[in-house]
Amino acid sequence: GKFLKASVGFGGSCFKKDILNLVYLCETYGLHEVAEYWRQVVKMNEYQERRFVDRMLKEMFNTIAGKRIALFGFAFKADTGDTRESPAILVARELLEENAHVVITDPQALEHAKTDLADVIDRVIFEPNPYKAAEGAHAVALLTEWKEYKTLDYKKIYDSMVQPAFLFDGRNHLNHQALFDIGFNVYSIGKTPLKHH
Repeated sequence: GKFLKASVGFGGSCFKKDILNLVYLCETYGLHEVAEYWRQVVKMNEYQERRFVDRMLKEMFNTIAGKRIALFGFAFKADTGDTRESPAILVARELLEENAHVVITDPQALEHAKTDLADVIDRVIFEPNPYKAAEGAHAVALLTEWKEYKTLDYKKIYDSMVQPAFLFDGRNHLNHQALFDIGFNVYSIGKTPLKHH
């Protein structure tokens, strides 16, 4: 059930490939329901990634054009620089489609991120320092559960952002009440949003 826990999506080089191999095997052995289940897992995952961006759009007054959005994390999971099949790739591309200004920070994966986004590299800022990445941003979207993101000074981040400041936690990784108390509008997956009216 680990892959189905509420999050922006799963990744990893082999994961999708392995599942699609599994689907093929199941079909070969006539296990159509099982094959269909795993096909849905892949589909659901792609849907989660898209839905994450749709939600950002909706909450940010239906437009993110010209708005700076800081993506905290680009690796498909913490403690790796690996970005293969990372949900962040699709999220970054969808945000660019909406003409957002995308800034990506990650302690290990920035070089890979540059390769993954090579065709749009001139439209993205790659910033190793999360505080600098969030400066002047309308929103922070947390996409990788790096433990250093738990201990950042979010008051400092909030004060450097454009108000109202939005925080989208794609991994349910942070202390949402504490963020709300600082002033953020906080959105996470599968939980009621905390927003200031």
